[in-house]
Amino acid sequence: MKKLLQLFLFLVSLIFTHENMIVVAVQGPLASSLSPVSSPFSSPISASMSAFSPGFQLGSEEHTKKDPPNKMLIAIIIGCCSLGAIICSLFCLWIYYRKNSHKSTTNDAKNSDAEKGSGLAPFFGKFKATRTVSKEGSASFMEYKTLEKSTNKFHQCNILGEGGFGCVYKAQFDVGSFAAVKKLNCANQDAKREFQNEVDLLCKFKHPNIISLLGFSRENEMRFIVYELMPNGSLETQLHGPSRGSSLTWDMRMKIALDTARGLEHLHEHCNPPVIHRDLKSSNILLDSAFNAKLSDFGLAVTDAAQNKNNLKLSGTLGYVAPEYLLDGKLTDKSDVYAFGVVLLELLFGRKPVEKLARAQCQSIVTWAMPQLTDRSKLPSIVDPVIRDTMDLKHLYQVAAVAVLCVQPEPSYRPLITDVLHSLIPLVPMELGGTLRVTQPATP
Repeated sequence: MKKLLQLFLFLVSLIFTHENMIVVAVQGPLASSLSPVSSPFSSPISASMSAFSPGFQLGSEEHTKKDPPNKMLIAIIIGCCSLGAIICSLFCLWIYYRKNSHKSTTNDAKNSDAEKGSGLAPFFGKFKATRTVSKEGSASFMEYKTLEKSTNKFHQCNILGEGGFGCVYKAQFDVGSFAAVKKLNCANQDAKREFQNEVDLLCKFKHPNIISLLGFSRENEMRFIVYELMPNGSLETQLHGPSRGSSLTWDMRMKIALDTARGLEHLHEHCNPPVIHRDLKSSNILLDSAFNAKLSDFGLAVTDAAQNKNNLKLSGTLGYVAPEYLLDGKLTDKSDVYAFGVVLLELLFGRKPVEKLARAQCQSIVTWAMPQLTDRSKLPSIVDPVIRDTMDLKHLYQVAAVAVLCVQPEPSYRPLITDVLHSLIPLVPMELGGTLRVTQPATP
């Protein structure tokens, strides 16, 4: 816009210069014809023209007497035409500038959405329309046929996971371009509200530990959300699936805990208004190819729990729900901290949040672990066998102390997620995002 203003000033100066030149050109012969005393100096050109044509002087006097009004009129017309042309040019330049700036803004929004998915930039660049779904962000609206084709008509062999919401499918758009498509059955208003809530929130988030939204779609009562593909699945699958946590070393588990805390801190401390996830659990912590953890599933998340208390339905997953929320519906950021403590216990012990003891009897990991977490003599023997004896005991005691604080029954006794984050950073090696310097054992 500054360049456009400079161009405008330059053209205006040209207008005034041009008009002055016209006035001088008109006033020269007009002044000489009106002057009562003729100049004693005669131009060589006039003299030669007089010698060449005896009638030139008389004709020129008559012409001088008749022409001044005509010349003035011509000068005014030329000046007006020039001014009009320059104003039109400026108007065209302004339209061109607005068009280009709008185009570049739209392209930037598209590119930012496309860049979120690994290898999906060329594919998402094909979408001409970008549909804004919130004041702070946008997502690509995708045609249902495109999703149907990319998942082979949502074939069973492409299912990555299932839940109460529906299924998540692996989608291949181009050679080497993959994404995850969540298919939701939104036959009721609650499901539609959760879908819209998740899309709205994910449009606003730009954080390395929060899942990236690539697009969304609708088809009758079905809704679809397209995410970046997380090749290592969920933390729940890694811990409680067939591998039983064998892929997760102590350092990797601490890194996953740190990544999760960073994602939560972004929600609690850096979003305005703050966001409470409300359904944090190991199945909603996804792992990419390098085991970087990212929070997902924001359908139940809320941005203003205090004002919406009366409108909030009790939601969450058994074993992760904070007692104060379960008993009286009191929801705060400390509810997420409680759920984080449960995830931390899962990482330490490899147990599920709720274990079935008998046919009609269950035990939560919190109830089972609390009496033993404070006994340093027992703690090393009850950790997950996969990681037993692989960590510094001092670090084990520190993580156990953090977990104990997070799952305190009284919310005010729980730490803020920022305090948890600062407690975990020194326990994670530098190459994994922490500040711990790992010394290699000396070779004999």
